[in-house]
Amino acid sequence: MSKKRIYRISFVNQDKLYEIYAHSVGASGMLGFVEVSEISFGEKSAVVLDPSEESLRHEFRDVRRCYIPMHSIIRIDEVARQGHAKITDAPDDGAGKVTPFPVAVPGTDTSS
Repeated sequence: MSKKRIYRISFVNQDKLYEIYAHSVGASGMLGFVEVSEISFGEKSAVVLDPSEESLRHEFRDVRRCYIPMHSIIRIDEVARQGHAKITDAPDDGAGKVTPFPVAVPGTDTSS
């Protein structure tokens, strides 16, 4: 039996750095978005509760598939083991800033 792949997706959302784990990541049919599905969280433990993982679990509880804008993604890694999903403050030093890649949108004419 083959093991399912696990991906760690890091992206910026509203001045926060999100790090989530999923089993499926791919190109989206919507221009400029990456499709993430089968979002996975660590096992619930009654002993230790991580507030940021719990808030992510709550935020994504009914989500079957999400679409993340390409310009928000910092990196996607295939990992051997799942870690803890978390939300942290995005770096303020400019190192975490993502500059959108210039893209011409079909059907728009910028020449006048």
